[in-house]
Amino acid sequence: MFNKILIANRGEIACRVIRTAKKMGIATVAVYSSVDRNAKHVVEADEAICIGEAAASQSYLLIENILQACRDSRAQAVHPGYGFLSENADFAASLAKENLVFIGPGADAIEAMGDKITSKLLATKCGVNVIPGFTGVVKDADHALEIAAEIGYPVMLKASAGGGGKGMRVAFNASECGDGFARATSEAKHSFGDGRIFIEKYIEQPRHIEIQIIADKHGNIVHLNERECSIQRRHQKVIEEAPSAFLDEATRKAMGDQAIALAQAVDYKSAGTVEFIVDRHHDFYFLEMNTRLQVEHAVTEMITGFDLVELMIRVADGEVLPITQADVKMHGWAMESRVYAESPLRDFLPSSGRLRIYREPDTAGDGAINGGEVRVDSGATEGAEISLFYDPMIAKLVTWGETRDQAIAVMRHAVDQYYIRGVDTNLPFIAAIMQHPRFQRADITTNFIAEEYPQGFSPCVPDAPLLDRMIAVVASIHYRNAVTAATIDQQVAGVVCAVAQDWTVINAGESYALSITRRENGQENGQKVGRGASYVVERNGTQYMVEDDWKPANPLYQGRVNGCLTALQIDAHQLDYVLVGAGCSLLFKVVTPNTWRLNQYMPLKKAADQSMFLLSPMPGLLVSVGVEVGQKVKAGQELALIEAMKMENSLRAEQGCVIAAILVSSGETVEVDQPIMQFAPHATLTDPAGEIPLALDS
Repeated sequence: MFNKILIANRGEIACRVIRTAKKMGIATVAVYSSVDRNAKHVVEADEAICIGEAAASQSYLLIENILQACRDSRAQAVHPGYGFLSENADFAASLAKENLVFIGPGADAIEAMGDKITSKLLATKCGVNVIPGFTGVVKDADHALEIAAEIGYPVMLKASAGGGGKGMRVAFNASECGDGFARATSEAKHSFGDGRIFIEKYIEQPRHIEIQIIADKHGNIVHLNERECSIQRRHQKVIEEAPSAFLDEATRKAMGDQAIALAQAVDYKSAGTVEFIVDRHHDFYFLEMNTRLQVEHAVTEMITGFDLVELMIRVADGEVLPITQADVKMHGWAMESRVYAESPLRDFLPSSGRLRIYREPDTAGDGAINGGEVRVDSGATEGAEISLFYDPMIAKLVTWGETRDQAIAVMRHAVDQYYIRGVDTNLPFIAAIMQHPRFQRADITTNFIAEEYPQGFSPCVPDAPLLDRMIAVVASIHYRNAVTAATIDQQVAGVVCAVAQDWTVINAGESYALSITRRENGQENGQKVGRGASYVVERNGTQYMVEDDWKPANPLYQGRVNGCLTALQIDAHQLDYVLVGAGCSLLFKVVTPNTWRLNQYMPLKKAADQSMFLLSPMPGLLVSVGVEVGQKVKAGQELALIEAMKMENSLRAEQGCVIAAILVSSGETVEVDQPIMQFAPHATLTDPAGEIPLALDS
C-alpha cells in the first residue's frame, strides 16, 4: 500500500480524501494556491506545498506544478478529487510517465468518456440506450438552428467537454437556440478551453438518476445502485438522494447492467458514475459518464456502508476488489444538500466574503433525531474566505434515516442547526424544498425548481404552529436576558431591578401580549421537567412549555416547545431578535406593554430610492458593458455582463431607458450593490413609451 499520496484539489473533497487516508495510515500532501494558504485542507494534511497564484489556471490546473509537488514530497500516488484535473487525460498520462499512480481510471477511459460525442457513440455501440440527437460538432449558430429544426424543439445544447452545468442551455425555439449557442460556446471555451457544442433532444419531465460503479485492475466490476439527482437549478445539482423513490427493481437492474457494460467497453478501473435521464415511463437514456468521484458519493456510502475513497485507493494500488455484486445491499435512505455561498433572494447570485461565524450541525444527540444520522463534509472553517476564484460550495450536509421521510426530517432539523454568518447561503432554500409537499411525496423532475419557483425564491412564511413556537422561544430568551442584566455585579446600591412577567412580542406589525413564569430548577410536583430550565409562556389562554438548556449569548437555540423539538438561530440586537428556522427569517421585538403603546408613535425610516442606478447583484468581474452614455435601450437588452465563480451573468433592462452615466469600466471588480451605471431622469426621455427600469433580470 502507498505510504504517501498527494491530493490535487482543495476544499471539501481534499479534506474528505485526507480523512480516509489517515484511517488507512497513509500520509497526505496538500497543494494550495496563494489564497488557500490557511485553508482547512492545508491544515489537516501532513504536508502542504504552494503551487501558484489564486486563479485556478495559475495553480490547481497547472500540471507541471503538481508534478513538481509530487517530486518534492516523494508522493507515490495522486488523488484528483473532482473538478480541476480529475478528468484530464493528459494529467493521468503525465503521472504515468513519472511512475506515479493516478487514483482514478486510465487516461484512455478518461479521454473516451470525457468527450460527450465520443462517449455517446461508444454507448450506442455497446447497447446502452442513448438520447436522439446530432452527435457531430455544431459548426456555428446557423448550423445549430438547422439541427434543432430537424430534431424538433425543445433541444439541449451541451459543451462536448463540459460538466457541472457549464456550457449547457435548453432551447424551446429558434431565438433561444441562437442565443443559447453563443452563451454555451462562450462558457465552454472559458471553463474547459474547448468550445465544441453538440445538440440532442430535450427529454421533458425527466429525472436525473445515476449509477455508481467501482472496478479493479483484475476485471472485477460492480455497481452500487443508484442516486437520484433531479433537484437541480440551472443544471447544477442541489439535493441528491439514494436510493431513488421512482425506480423499480427491474429498472434498477437494467440501468446497472448497462452501466457495467459501458465501463467494460473502456476497460474502466476505479470509481465512476454513469448518468441517465429517466422519463415518466421508466425509459432511461445515457447522459454521460463521470470518470471520477462524484460530489454526491456520500449518499451511496451511507446506504451501502462502503468507503468509496478507500476502495479507489485500494484498487489503484492493485488490490482485488473486496466486494462482489451480491455484497451490495441497500440499508435505509440518505439525503444530501449542497450548501452554497449564494443569495437565494437575489436569484441565487454568488456571495463571497469571510465566514464570520461558522458552526456545523450537531452530529449526535438531537442532531440525529429518532435514530437518524448527520454527516457534514466541509472544507470550511470559521474565519475562512469564500473566494470569487472557486466554486461557491461550502459543504455537503448529509443525513440518513431508516425511511425517506426520516431522512428528510433529520435534514430539516440539521439545516436549522447550520449557523453561517458573513456570506449568504442557500440554506433557507434547502429548508423550503425539504418541507415542500411535492418533494416530500417524491414527485420530482429536473424541472422541479423551475416549476415550483418560477419567479425565483421568496422568503418562507411560517405556519401557525411554528410562529407560536417562535414567539414562545423569543419571549423566554428575552426574559432570561433581562434576568441576567438585572443580576449582573456592581449594580447601583439600593436599587432593585425587578424583571417583569408581562411582555409584548411584535412581529410584522402584529403584537402578542403574554406572560412568562419560570419553573424553578425545572421542577413540577417534585419531579424534574425536561432538561435545564423550563418556562411557561401564556398567551391568549394557551400555555407553551419551553424546555431547554440555552444560555445567554448562544446564537443557536435547541429545545422543546410543548414537547416539539425546535432548533432556531438567533441574531440579537438589543430589543430586536431575528429568528431563523424552517427557511423562515423573522424579526421580533420584545418590549414591555407600555413601551409597545409608545412604540406605535415612532416614525418609520424610508429606504433610499435606488431605481436610477444599475446595481451589481453580486461581487464579481465586470466582463463587459454593452451600452454607451446617451444610448436608448429597450426592454430585454443586455446592459452588462458579470462573471463570478466561473459563471457568466447577463444583466438586462426590464424596461426602456436612457443611459446617463457609466460608473465602472470593463475589467474592473465590482462589489455587491455597487452602482455600475446611472439612468437618465424620466423627463429626458424622448420616447414616450420608454420608462425608467426599477429592476433587472440576470
